[in-house]
Amino acid sequence: MAEPAKRLAVSEPAFRLAPHNIEAEQALLGAILVNNDAYYRVSDFLKPEHFFEGLHRQIYKVASDMIRATKRANPVTIKTFLAAEEKVGDLTIAQYLARLAAEATTIINAEDYGRSIYDLFIRRQLITIGEDMVNIAYDAPVDMPPAGQIEDAERRLFELAETGNYDGGFHAFSDALNTAIDMASAAYQRDGGLSGIATGLYALDSRMGGLQPSDLVVIAGRPGMGKTSLATNIAFNIAHAWQGDVTPDGQTVAIDGGIVGFFSLEMSAEQLATRIISEQAEIPSSKIRRGEINEADFEKLSFCAQEMQRIPLYIDETGGISIAQLAARARRLKRQRGLDVLIIDYIQLMQASRRAGDNRVQEVTEITTGLKALAKELNVPVIALSQLSRQVESRDDKRPQLSDLRESGSIEQDADVVLFVFREEYYLKNREPKEGTEEWFKWEGEMREAAGKAEIIIAKQRHGPTGAARLGFQAMYTRFSDLAEEEYLPDRHE
Repeated sequence: MAEPAKRLAVSEPAFRLAPHNIEAEQALLGAILVNNDAYYRVSDFLKPEHFFEGLHRQIYKVASDMIRATKRANPVTIKTFLAAEEKVGDLTIAQYLARLAAEATTIINAEDYGRSIYDLFIRRQLITIGEDMVNIAYDAPVDMPPAGQIEDAERRLFELAETGNYDGGFHAFSDALNTAIDMASAAYQRDGGLSGIATGLYALDSRMGGLQPSDLVVIAGRPGMGKTSLATNIAFNIAHAWQGDVTPDGQTVAIDGGIVGFFSLEMSAEQLATRIISEQAEIPSSKIRRGEINEADFEKLSFCAQEMQRIPLYIDETGGISIAQLAARARRLKRQRGLDVLIIDYIQLMQASRRAGDNRVQEVTEITTGLKALAKELNVPVIALSQLSRQVESRDDKRPQLSDLRESGSIEQDADVVLFVFREEYYLKNREPKEGTEEWFKWEGEMREAAGKAEIIIAKQRHGPTGAARLGFQAMYTRFSDLAEEEYLPDRHE
């Protein structure tokens, strides 16, 4: 049995050349040098690093820079920026450029050649990832167990699928500057002038500029304040407003609103759906659960349900999910259906990938660090809900502070925005004095002033000011809404 194996090994080639197509690269570059319009057929998706041949990368880079600067790119003009006298086989680079232009094919095929070059680049990157997976699996390093290797491979494959480039490193400041200008331009053109995704609550959007890509937004509050309600309100508003468009490279992008992923660690998908339909139909969820609805209520429910069938809101109800599992599912959702906003309810119900003994602070640190990294990786805002410690209850002023966050060090540090949900009405209701007393009349006045109102306290914001946004809150339907501004109210006569 040893002899055939030996013959098989001898007959195999010593190595396999990485997939590439030099002729396609030459054909595309020739088309661009003859007619610069060919560049715009591939510029959306093709970058210099996608070319296999180093010289072709240089030629494409120089031609791209010149065309973007509204200059003519042809063999005569671009040879100035290359080592024209260096040899490429029997030809100088200047002669090689002239040969590319002379043998150029029609511009009509430019996009096909560009797609072929890009696909071959992706295949080369896949080979690199695959080789790394094999080598790490053989070496079996102590600091990377199989589960960790799977998560790392999935991350790299996702990044490759999203951008065609999985390696990190430095980025030119000019690229970052162009992105910033594009964001400002989008904000200028978008209704409301927001640079981020609108939450549907004007009082909040006007202070935050919407939800910004790659931001970690923490919504915190004591039980009963309505943080889950705020999250479901925002989720519905964004998903309901969604309008998409398809880019030239086949990707779907949001023009308005967005596709929302909701990880509900506390409530089931059915409970969450009941809460959202209660908010929108203005029927208390307790009545829906007990079946205490009349024909008119049922018609409203049916109408709202039909409206909500089309909204891109996806719910994962897995309890006790780890940060690694959550990240893997979020990547999958973005790849399969798209993702513009991710919501997690809530941080304290998540688990770290590796148990840190009994040290919950270290676990929460890993979770919040992972959520911030995920927001940057997916380039979407991540909204994570968090509980507050009981020390709020021991103070006379119940308004939360950053120090009230449970395991607050990492949450406060990793979050780009921290919002506290505070309702004075909740606390006043629980300390009603004896009716008819002087204290009671004072209490009644305070209750009247606080009834149906909530404050969203912006305790931290990297990109803007802190402060408070005043909202209306309908406790019966657990719904937040904007308050009517005083100047827009009709004149009142005493």
